[in-house]
Amino acid sequence: MRGYAEKGHQLIVGESFAVEAAARKVAKDYPKVSFVMGSSGKPQEPNFAVFDNYIQEPAYLTGMIAGAMTKSNKIGMVGGYPIPEVNRLMNAFMAGAKETNPKSEFMVTFINSWFDPPKAKEAAFAMIDKGADVMYAERFGVADAAKERGKLAIGNVINTQDKYPDTVVASALWNMEPTIDLAIKMVKDGKFKAADYGSYSMMKHKGSELAPLGTFENKIPADIVAKVRAKEKAILAGQFTVKVDDNQPKPTAK
Repeated sequence: MRGYAEKGHQLIVGESFAVEAAARKVAKDYPKVSFVMGSSGKPQEPNFAVFDNYIQEPAYLTGMIAGAMTKSNKIGMVGGYPIPEVNRLMNAFMAGAKETNPKSEFMVTFINSWFDPPKAKEAAFAMIDKGADVMYAERFGVADAAKERGKLAIGNVINTQDKYPDTVVASALWNMEPTIDLAIKMVKDGKFKAADYGSYSMMKHKGSELAPLGTFENKIPADIVAKVRAKEKAILAGQFTVKVDDNQPKPTAK
């Protein structure tokens, strides 16, 4: 980051929350350079703006689908770390599943890594062995476990259904374009400020969405698809708000 600033770059974007502490220090040394970083913290005057993964809305919608697709009523959830950015998505997913299936129970495990597919896979296997037939794949490796055992998976942040056409039922997508486009415009217009861009990750700004159902379009019960579409419209119209719950999700299945 310091190298970019020294070379005259006007805007520096950090998509990884892990670089936040270092970025805040560098930003202080280059007040004329604009920074936009992933953070649950506050903006830092005069040039450090933040964004966050407020994609709890499509996560809720995928939960509605998961609740309808489970036959055992047990859903496994494997996450990286129990931090707000992960917790809020899991909690929204669980709430969505409860809406369509009040009997839904959840197994929750954190692997304490952002990228360890073998570890995530083993955690998923353990849940499947205990009866989970739908897996929430917050990390890579979970969908592989579901595929090997003939179970279903729900994706997060990106759509991997093309790689798992018979496994990944639905995914909550995070689109960074609205956030980045706004930051670029502000820099070009000379109006960049230390602001919170978090809301631009929400559905109303097209910063997140429910991925196309693709191969599962006709496999999900029609009445559930209708309910999900209705809820989607209600969210976009401001008639339904998905609660932001940053607390660590608790397992409910034995």
